[in-house]
Parts: sequence; structure tokens; C-alpha cells
Amino acid sequence: MFLTKSTIMENKMKTVVIVLSVIAGLLLVGLIVVWLNRSSLIKDLNVEKQDLTTELVNLQNDYAALSTTNDTINAELAVEKEKVEQLIERIQQTEATNRSKIRQYEKELGTLRSIMKSYIVQIDSLNTLNVALRKDAASARQEAEDSKKQYNELVNTTEEYAQKVSQGAVIKGRAISIVAINSSNKATDRSSRVEKLKTCLSLIENSIAEKGPKVVYIRVKGPDGILIAGDQQLIFEVDGEEMIYSASREVDYQGDEVEICIYFANPQGFVKGVYTVDVYTTEAKIGSADILLR
Repeated sequence: MFLTKSTIMENKMKTVVIVLSVIAGLLLVGLIVVWLNRSSLIKDLNVEKQDLTTELVNLQNDYAALSTTNDTINAELAVEKEKVEQLIERIQQTEATNRSKIRQYEKELGTLRSIMKSYIVQIDSLNTLNVALRKDAASARQEAEDSKKQYNELVNTTEEYAQKVSQGAVIKGRAISIVAINSSNKATDRSSRVEKLKTCLSLIENSIAEKGPKVVYIRVKGPDGILIAGDQQLIFEVDGEEMIYSASREVDYQGDEVEICIYFANPQGFVKGVYTVDVYTTEAKIGSADILLR
């Protein structure tokens, strides 16, 4: 039995239609899988954002629960609480898919937690001190005088800090980190291989701060707690006080957030132990970070 040309063409067309239908079906399945995966990822990111918001709300409640008779510390606590509220607002205005921003906010949350812990220590110290003064005033007058001196020093320190916080034009920093690098510019924690310490941080956005060249200084302390500097003593002035620094870098600050890294090579090399880096501008100390070298 012979097939006509029209029959052959019809069979070919059917085959083509079947093949195209299969391909279309596979494409549809693929698109569905991609859409489901994307939806699942977005859901997970939204959950992560919500968890971060919840942690911040809990931190906000923790700040609200802290109280002391010291008006200066109470004022500082109000400032830190306001920072938490502002961070919550920024998170709520940020899409969950902006993972870099979410990671940034997580780091800021860690910083705010650390600050709160320092205030808890201060408040506990003040409460303990007050109890000790009431109990021991009669039998340990000299001890009470020493404690009062320590208390006054603590009050002066917190008042100075509060004054700097109130100066909105002062440039502040965050996300301070230290990485030890070898001669190949790769990270290492082996003291014998370390060529330099790389300190990175961000000068945060401040629209009312003075714009222009700004110098950031670092002071590196070795495991023995002694400041490490180069062959020549480099001097800078911060808040009217002259200090020796280990390294520095100038940056053009125009009010926007700026990332900066400063390298320090110890002429005597590096040994095992914990190294501490304190970061300054000419206005104030920005913060500190540690690194352990094996």
C-alpha cells in the first residue's frame, strides 16, 4: 500500500506538532520550577528580615528596661534607643531581596548589642557602688572615698561621651574589622607569615559634618599591650590631646558613607597573640577591633 504525498506531509506535520508540544511542556515545567524556587527564596528572605526586625524590637525593649539614677547614662541610653528605632525604620524600608543591606543591618545590630552590654556593666557597677557606700560608710571611710573617686571618674567619662554624642556634626565609624595578610596579599592567621595588618571600616553618612579631606589614624597594640609604631614617632592631635599613631590614611569625605582600609607593617614583624587596633579621627575615637595571630 503506497502513501500519497498529502498523507506523508500530514504525518510529518503531526510529528512536528507533537515535538513542539513536548518542548513547550518542558519549558512550562521549567518556568514553574524557577518561579517556585524564586518564591521560596523570597519567602525565606522575608522571614530573615522579619527575624532581624524582631531581634531589634527585643533590643529596643531591653534598652527601655534599663534605668539608673544617673541622668547622663539615661540620656545616653535614650540616644542608643533612638538608633535602634532608626535602624528598624531603615529595615522596614528595605526590600528583603537586598541581601547586602540586610547583612549590613545585622552587623549594626551586633554593634548596638555590644553597646548595650557596656551600659549594663556600667549600671551594675553604679548600683554595686551605691550599695557598698551605704553599707561600708561607717566602717570603711577611706574605701568609700576611693569608691567615690572612681564614681566621679566614671561620671566624667560618661559626660564627655554624652557631649560628643550630642555633637551631630562629628563623623562616626562602624563595621571595624582587622585582617592579617601575607606577602601574596591573602588572609592568614599565622604570625610568621603576616606581612601587614589590614584595618577596614566605614565612615557613616552625616549630612551636617564638615566636608573635605579627613585623616583616619590607627594605633596598633601588640600582645603585650604596648603601642607599635614605625621607626619615627608619628604624632596626631585628637580633641586637644597629642597621641602617637601607627598608620593613617586620608579620605575625601563629602557627607556620604565612605569605606576605607589602612595597612600597617610592623618593622619588627609579628608574634603570636592578640593585637588590638584603635581607630581615631582628629575629632574622636571611632572604635576598636582585635585579631588573634597563631
